[in-house]
Amino acid sequence: MQVIKKDLEKSQIELTVELSNEEFAPYIEKGAAKVSKEVKIEGFRPGKVPFDVLKQKIGEMTILEEAANLAIHKTIDEAIEKNTMGRQAIGQPQVNVTKLAPNNPLEYKIIVSILPEIALGKYKGLNIKPEEAKLEEKELDKAMNDLREMRAAEVIADREVKMGDKAVVDIKMFLDKVPLEDGEHKELGLLLGKDYFVPGFDKKLVGMKKNETRKFELPYPDDHHQKNLAGKLVEFEVNVKEVYDRVLPELNDEFAGFFQLKNMEELKKNLEASLLHEKKHHADLKNESELLAKIIEDTKFGDMPEEIIQNELKNMLAELEQSVVRQGGKFEDYLSSIKKDRGALMLEMAPNAVKRVKSALVIRELAVIEKIAPTEHEIHEKIDELKKQYANNKEVMKMLAEDGYHHYLNNILTNEKVIAKLKEWNYASTGAK
Repeated sequence: MQVIKKDLEKSQIELTVELSNEEFAPYIEKGAAKVSKEVKIEGFRPGKVPFDVLKQKIGEMTILEEAANLAIHKTIDEAIEKNTMGRQAIGQPQVNVTKLAPNNPLEYKIIVSILPEIALGKYKGLNIKPEEAKLEEKELDKAMNDLREMRAAEVIADREVKMGDKAVVDIKMFLDKVPLEDGEHKELGLLLGKDYFVPGFDKKLVGMKKNETRKFELPYPDDHHQKNLAGKLVEFEVNVKEVYDRVLPELNDEFAGFFQLKNMEELKKNLEASLLHEKKHHADLKNESELLAKIIEDTKFGDMPEEIIQNELKNMLAELEQSVVRQGGKFEDYLSSIKKDRGALMLEMAPNAVKRVKSALVIRELAVIEKIAPTEHEIHEKIDELKKQYANNKEVMKMLAEDGYHHYLNNILTNEKVIAKLKEWNYASTGAK
């Protein structure tokens, strides 16, 4: 097998592979045998049709095409592996047969994307001071009040709307007296004081009674997420369908019992620990991002293959969609609210996708240079831990038993170890080792 390699732009290579007549001959025999099993020819059993008879019946090119498929399937991995030494191929290669004729060698071309070469800059002794997570008393108070809101009793009230009430309303929105697309809402439950639509909206409802309709105008902020409304004066027509008085429970031991806790002291400790854990997690992610960004600044990257950026964009879009669905929303409604389609959103995400790809490349390169990797014991220990955690989930248990999951977990644990070493080398409290 002869292979000619040609470097292309955007971290792609082209491989021209040629199999001589002698090398291709066994595949022609196998191709003929395979085709003969699928073709019914009177007088012959499937798979037992002589080559000349088969060639006359279906044409020699049909046999050669099947032979080429078998030959490519058998030789492509070896051709790529030997010609991308030290560079990892990514994605699906493009394959095109360029020479296929009777009594001639087989030639096919492969175009494959590879991870770009990178030259790491300084990644030790950066003396970065990580942000610490702190929980303020007002944040704890707000979280406690949110718990009270969750347990609020709602009773229909035959009176005017006031702040703190829940009002069920029909809303119509207009811009320059023209009804807004998606600007009509039926029987929408609003908690007054939250300004669900725009600052000042809830105050306009104060004093209204059931079945009353009120019209008013409000300006949308210049930085509002709905770009078509940002900085515009929007007209509202609101009809109150029902008014509910909301009674918040007292903060006492009985309230703590709703959450299977003994008393308020235990509830406050649990809530404080939960909030602090979440803040530490967010601070940690921010610190890691800033640390990697600092290293990326001083790192040189080769051309990025378009495929790797597109794959990252698809992953980011899928993550966002899952997040919206987990919160009980529909992704298409989310796209409508920001006035974007998937293509426009991916275009907006592109710079972050590039950052994520560069971060992944830096981590991968560091793992190679510093010889950082989990041991087999650590990988199996993690799998055993997950098996105990998901013992009753058949789908997860099946996934954990697959060979591919072992490779996936190896990558995850490698990334964690690299990040841990980067913190050890660069956080000001630790210093470089």
